[in-house]
Amino acid sequence: MSNTSQPNKEAPQPLLKEVAGIYTAPPAHWVGNGFHVRSMFSYADAFQGSDPFVLLDYAAEEQFSPNPGAPRGVGPHPHKGFETVTIAYQGEVAHRDSSGGGGTIQTGDVQWMTAGRGIVHDEFHSREFSEKGGLFEMVQLWVNLPAKDKETPAAYQPIRKEEIPVLVLPDDAGSVRLIAGSYQGEQGPAKTFTEMNVWDVVLHANASTVFTLPATHNLSLAILRGEVRINEGENAQAGALVRFQMGGETLELQAGENGATILLLSGVPLNEPVVGYGPFVMNSMDEIRQAFADYERGKFGNLA
Repeated sequence: MSNTSQPNKEAPQPLLKEVAGIYTAPPAHWVGNGFHVRSMFSYADAFQGSDPFVLLDYAAEEQFSPNPGAPRGVGPHPHKGFETVTIAYQGEVAHRDSSGGGGTIQTGDVQWMTAGRGIVHDEFHSREFSEKGGLFEMVQLWVNLPAKDKETPAAYQPIRKEEIPVLVLPDDAGSVRLIAGSYQGEQGPAKTFTEMNVWDVVLHANASTVFTLPATHNLSLAILRGEVRINEGENAQAGALVRFQMGGETLELQAGENGATILLLSGVPLNEPVVGYGPFVMNSMDEIRQAFADYERGKFGNLA
């Protein structure tokens, strides 16, 4: 009988999430008179590697002077077929909608609105912020709904800063604010229709960290501030969107000398047709036409 032993086999290392492309957002434009945003991606993009996320507008830090008259913002308008996620980094946004949802989100708060079968809402700088003025910075993210859920009733989730777990990265490299999904055994407060992660990541100056993410997720990084090196290779600066190939599980990030703020978005793709037109995101042009007809007939409700 042979005593020859088998050599030890090392466990296979997780594959890196490979960069598909780094894109610079176009110049900022005004949405209404209160939101000066750069569209980092939208449903109009030829490459839909962000599925299930269909739009990301970023209003970078900007000083607003006091405006004691009518608050700046966007008046009543409809949505259908998706969810809006508004993250207030600085400043305040007042919201109300035809589902009865509403309130003011302050610095650090998030509002997660489900348009579903149809909703009408408005968004303005809060009265208090308008009177005092100050720094304003926000993100609005659109999350697609699966075809089977596009007729779900409209709803509103107000998520206060205190409800969002803030988890320290290993070696004190920074932190993750867990808005949706899971990290380090914790769960974010947002209720979602499909599996996804929405993480607010802050990396300290020159710090590095490694994230493990599902191979089944699409992954995008919106670089909001600073500069970051990805997988010891390409660099991305503020205003850039980084998209990744499907597959792989490991993501290595290293911040530049000024640190970095990153919105990490990952999720299981719906792999369904995306047809967007103005405020609606559906699966076909026939559904878009029906959305306009339903809105004009008052089926989305009215603001109180």
